[in-house]
Amino acid sequence: MVDLNRQSLDRVIPDIHAIRLQQFFADAGWHVTEAKYGSQLTAAFKEPRGEALRARIDEMSNEAYQAMFALEGSELRDKFLTGADKAVKKLAAEMDDASLKSLVTDLGGHDLGGHDLGLLVDTFRECDLVSTRPSVVFAYTVKGWSLPIAGDPMNHSALLSSAQIDDLRAASGLTPDTEWDRLDPASPAGQLCAKVGSSINNPGPVPRPRPPVPASTAKPQQSGTTSTQEAFGRTLARLAEIDGVKERIVTTAPDVSISTNLGGWINKRGVFSPTEREDHGGADRLLKWAPSPDGQHIELGISEMNLFMMLGQLGLSHDHHGEHLLPVGTVYDPFVLRGLDALIYSLYNAARFIVTGTPSGVTLAPEGGAHQSTITASVGLELPGIHYVEPTYATEVDWLLCDALDRLSLADGQSCYLRLSTRPIDQGPFAAALATHGESELRDLVIAGGYRLVSTPVSDRPGVTLVSTGATIPNALLAARELDHEGVDATVVHLTSPDRTYRSWRQRHDAPPAPAGAAATNVGKEASLIHRLVPAAERNRPVVSVHDAASHALAWIGSALGTPQTALGVDRFGESGTVEDLHDITGISAGHIVNAALLAIDEGQ
Repeated sequence: MVDLNRQSLDRVIPDIHAIRLQQFFADAGWHVTEAKYGSQLTAAFKEPRGEALRARIDEMSNEAYQAMFALEGSELRDKFLTGADKAVKKLAAEMDDASLKSLVTDLGGHDLGGHDLGLLVDTFRECDLVSTRPSVVFAYTVKGWSLPIAGDPMNHSALLSSAQIDDLRAASGLTPDTEWDRLDPASPAGQLCAKVGSSINNPGPVPRPRPPVPASTAKPQQSGTTSTQEAFGRTLARLAEIDGVKERIVTTAPDVSISTNLGGWINKRGVFSPTEREDHGGADRLLKWAPSPDGQHIELGISEMNLFMMLGQLGLSHDHHGEHLLPVGTVYDPFVLRGLDALIYSLYNAARFIVTGTPSGVTLAPEGGAHQSTITASVGLELPGIHYVEPTYATEVDWLLCDALDRLSLADGQSCYLRLSTRPIDQGPFAAALATHGESELRDLVIAGGYRLVSTPVSDRPGVTLVSTGATIPNALLAARELDHEGVDATVVHLTSPDRTYRSWRQRHDAPPAPAGAAATNVGKEASLIHRLVPAAERNRPVVSVHDAASHALAWIGSALGTPQTALGVDRFGESGTVEDLHDITGISAGHIVNAALLAIDEGQ
């Protein structure tokens, strides 16, 4: 339904381009119909002077026609007939003032009793006859119909007076004592309402099926260099082989599927099309792009708003259709912000999906500032209904993606935002952490939000805690080695999810307030993750955080620990260059970390 009431919040729109809107739908293959004229006007058009009446109404501007609703009696008659031809004037002469207004303002969405239900039912039945494609109804209506403020350009914020409410109540056959009465439960109308209301309001939510999502898809990678974006593509391709999971994953991208590493998945599961289409690229091409109804990747045009609207609907598939899908969308990370409105409303409606923002940050150095994201990490951290994760190592991507897919079907599950990078990273430090913690413990820490990559015992030497995530972890590790040469103990904390780590801290303060005068109990009894990663004996050390994103995204850590903090990040627009050059220009290089740590130690002495 497209409601054409010709109004914005502040004015009557001069030209609503209804014909162009209808053509958009028609060109996209929809069945298009309209409910423009009410039953009175439809009947009048068939009379001898009907065509002249239709022409008079159609030629009026939106502003002139809308003004009819605020007029009565001779004032409306004079306004309507100014400029009209003789046929229309003769027709009007045969009607009294009330009948003329009723006729002139009889739109397809309304009649004197409210909606023109007969016309709308007929229109819906016409749509039902076209079952092979979607239908759209353009309904011409009046905002505030039957009220004293009907059609008034300023009626969006208008309130009826008490006297006007009394008039409305009386016109509806109600009294102050009966206006909230239910229908007679024994009447057919009452029985219908009880039946419909019961089916809508009473049943509890149907539990989502629990697809057998594995904890991981491969053995931990402990050598070589790999980017998180590459690891994402490989993990998804391996998931395409797992029964019970591969059938429910649906991927989508705004024309960036290949550059976000969906190629392996697409080769295995195909591209969706309502009909079979030939793959004109040929069988010898590395990427098999053969659209068919069995395909599970939906390729969109370059519109991130469409991406998040698509993810929002796929993420509500269980609620709408009883089938639990595992939607995964990919997008260049800076362009998450292009679809932010649709992302927010999808989360507001409790849609469950995974969005992968990649590549991210100024680490996408050669492609210039327009493709370098800075504030997306803060968006992911601050939006309700979605967990933001930023892994560094390949196995972390595997664990976090599998965990995110598994959480989509939980009763209290949420969506997930993976912020990834194209920077190839040595997997050796992860192998060392794996040897220290063991696979099970390390996986739990990665999913919880972080772990210690480098631990330095408290000694007589000055110390500092370096906190980082994602593509800047190698910078932090290099800085820790340089600081060691400078006589400084540097612990490196890797936050695989700054969001989950922050929430862990905030949960200490989320308990309901104690009654006045009562002692607070059980508040902050369990240490948050950041307090476990930085124990009390090390909190006299300053914190230096570094992030390939706005410095603000990690700036809360010092507050949580009660420790001085220097937050390094990208607080300017990027440009084209090498990764090393841009990390240096934006102040997130290993050298900047070392300088920040030495300065913080000096200031604390």
